[in-house]
Amino acid sequence: MENEENMLGTEKIGKLIRKFSIPCIISLLVNSLYNIVDQIFIGWGVGYLGNGATNVVFPITMIALAFALMFGDGASAYLSLKLGEKKKEEAAKGVTNGIILSIILSIILCIGVLAFLPNILNVFGCTEALREYALQYGYVIVLGLPFMMIGTTLNSIIRADGNPKYAMTSMVSGAILNVILDPIFIFVFKMGVEGAAIATIISQILTFILNILYLKRFNFIKITKDTFKLQFNIAKRVSALGISSFITQMSFVFVVAIENNLLAKHGLDTKFGSEIPITVLGIVMKINQILNSIIVGIAVGAQPIIGYNYGAQKYDRVKSTLKRVLGISVIISTIAFILFQTIPDKLISIFGSGDENYMEFACMAFKIYLMLCICNGIQIPSGIFFQAIGKSLKSAVLSLSRQILLLIPSMIILSSMLGLIGVLYAGPVADGIAFIISSTLLIVEVKHFGKQKMLSTALIDDTSTDDQLHEKIVITVSREYGSGGRYVGRLIADKLGIKFYDKEFITKLAEDTGLSEEYIENMEQKREKLEGLNTGYSIGINNTDELFIKETELINKIANQESCVIIGRCADFILKDKDNVIKVFIYSDMKDKIKRTVSIYGIQEDKAEKEIKRIDKLRANHYKYYTEREWKEYSNYDICLNSDALGVEKTAEIICNMIKEKNTIS
Repeated sequence: MENEENMLGTEKIGKLIRKFSIPCIISLLVNSLYNIVDQIFIGWGVGYLGNGATNVVFPITMIALAFALMFGDGASAYLSLKLGEKKKEEAAKGVTNGIILSIILSIILCIGVLAFLPNILNVFGCTEALREYALQYGYVIVLGLPFMMIGTTLNSIIRADGNPKYAMTSMVSGAILNVILDPIFIFVFKMGVEGAAIATIISQILTFILNILYLKRFNFIKITKDTFKLQFNIAKRVSALGISSFITQMSFVFVVAIENNLLAKHGLDTKFGSEIPITVLGIVMKINQILNSIIVGIAVGAQPIIGYNYGAQKYDRVKSTLKRVLGISVIISTIAFILFQTIPDKLISIFGSGDENYMEFACMAFKIYLMLCICNGIQIPSGIFFQAIGKSLKSAVLSLSRQILLLIPSMIILSSMLGLIGVLYAGPVADGIAFIISSTLLIVEVKHFGKQKMLSTALIDDTSTDDQLHEKIVITVSREYGSGGRYVGRLIADKLGIKFYDKEFITKLAEDTGLSEEYIENMEQKREKLEGLNTGYSIGINNTDELFIKETELINKIANQESCVIIGRCADFILKDKDNVIKVFIYSDMKDKIKRTVSIYGIQEDKAEKEIKRIDKLRANHYKYYTEREWKEYSNYDICLNSDALGVEKTAEIICNMIKEKNTIS
């Protein structure tokens, strides 16, 4: 890890981007091409109605993919966190629970969709002309959902186990097999859309088998019968960790469902009918997905470079990386724009032929719907950039803005005003507004690089270590902001003659990670509520998780070595299984917290209450995320005291007396 971090901070930016981005681009392109291949062969072997049918079935596979990624990415995050805590058995349980969840949900989805497929197709805009093809394709493709879901879940876990090459190989193998089998089943066996679906299922089974074989090859964990049990708490945690991936995929499902229904409705009033618009725009969106896959791959590959250098306060390297990513992305999106505007007829012809109306609408769709696709070169990297530097709220807004917040309302409003053409114009409207939002946030953020300074509230340790205790004991102190809890902890350490730990953690983490002390102080123990709504494109664990893992290691090491007082950092939870730990929570009335915050931290009185609530909320989110417990749940602690009832000095004295009774002092 250390060598990689040194490389991220010193190696040439261009070389780093190539190293990290190319594998990402390949994986994402394989995913995109998987769906497109079927449509190419179906277009030539069946016709555009066959393609239209696959477009109304496609959201079903996206729903299955959403669950598969939720369990896979969630289990991957759980694996990384538990390995960081040196809890291999717990890590294995997280992996197996992710797999079990995927198995259960895949079977439920398969049975449910098979039972209600005609009704489900209606939800996704299926017309009478498309129904026969859609049912033929859908009934077969749904049978493969368990293989697809379990294979996808395992793919994410395999990457987290440190073997991205194996994960990519299994995925590429399935994609290649699909390309080989599609023409055989469609043209040789004359099986039409059913043949395409069978080819897809066989390809998914290959990926599934290859990933199942990996279960005996894990690098860091061992899967056994004991670990392969569904545990509600672990399953819940895994699902929560993967929710961002689920939301990202489901947003696309909502877009397709609403879009297909609007196209079917307003297409009836035109010479194009319902089927041509549904078919064409589905193809246009998938072609655009190839462009987006390349841009996402570039940005995701640069994510660890940006995150590390931002944390290390090497802002010149952050700016240089960002400039390279944006430059490459804009060049690629510009090339795509030129192709979409100049040869739309050639692009749509790849997917088979159609009549005059079909070609006319295809050219309109490419030219109008993708009119501002150049903006993708800015909007997509911006969302991933904010994720890399830990700005969760901004990242979540940018991730969801184009699809949910802008595109869907634009389609509904413009189609009501302009009819079918309004659905097409919703594309550039959403792209344009998303570009303005992302560019504004990006410019403001870059201008503030290096200017953010946080008031340090950590105390320097000059505590004497004339240990008065007969037996080793650790006191963890959790506290509301402004309650004086840190000072109470310091007094306890002084009175007992034991070590006091607060700022030492920050200094030690800076040494271990290469991140700056200021960055660590800003990031640790603080988690935005919307951080779970990020794009889900991150590679491995992010800086916040890395900090928690290293803090966990450090807290356990210190607790095993000496008596001490540890401030915050979920230490009460991390050390919950140790007998020699006394867990303290200090709180106070808002009036007293405001007074202390103003006098000690220099915050203006009219802003103090808002700042207190903000920091306490971040601490609560952080605690909840890593412990699955409520921060202010008093049953988590041995001692809970209001520091203003008797004052901080008396509060510390009371706690010391209780400790002395438990640990007899000579």
